[in-house]
This record gives sequence, structure tokens and C-alpha cells, in this order.
Amino acid sequence: MAETATLTLQGACSSREILNDISGKWSVMALTTLAYGPCRFNALKRALEGISQKALTDTLRRLERNGLVERHVLATSPVGVQYELTELGVSLKSLYCALHQWTAENRTIIHAARERFDERVA
Repeated sequence: MAETATLTLQGACSSREILNDISGKWSVMALTTLAYGPCRFNALKRALEGISQKALTDTLRRLERNGLVERHVLATSPVGVQYELTELGVSLKSLYCALHQWTAENRTIIHAARERFDERVA
């Protein structure tokens, strides 16, 4: 089993590239936000406090390129853009929502571990 895991994570493996594209901080947060329904660009930006416009654009393009998100241009004035999960994106929903839930449930333990580590290193 360990041999299979090693092979799949080598630099030339396509799984590694895909994991890199879909598991970044902003990717998981964007997918989690979109799990609740379609969202316009500026609403996503507000929901993901701290993300720059460029980082959000890059994240959404990566997710769209990987087939997880669809981009729809809205015939509004000014023109708006809305994003939503594709069928493939929805198939991942339980995984990234579970990861988000896990972080919420364990944040106190993680903060305590960080403090212990920082004290030891300092």
C-alpha cells in the first residue's frame, strides 16, 4: 500500500497536480461557500474575507479548469458573473465540507498545539 501512495505522489503524477489545484486554502473555502448554492463573484469575495481579487480569480479559474465550477455571465447592468458547482464539484462536496467541519470542531486543540510548539521553538 505504501508503495502505491509513493507512486501516486511523485512529481510527474497527474493526481499530484490535481490535488494541488483543488486542495489549496482558497480552493477549499470557495468550494465550501459554493456548496450552499450559486454565488456572484463579489459575494464570494465578501464571504472569503482576506482574499484578494486576483487570488479569487485565479482560484476560480483553476476550479473551472478542473471541471469543479461553472462560470456564468449574467445579462445585468453592469454585467455580472456567477459561479456554481458542477456535477463533479458536487461529488466532492461531502469531502470539503467535512474538512471544514473538522477544522471548526478541532480549532481549540490545534491552537493549543500551535502555542506549545511556538513556546518550544522560541
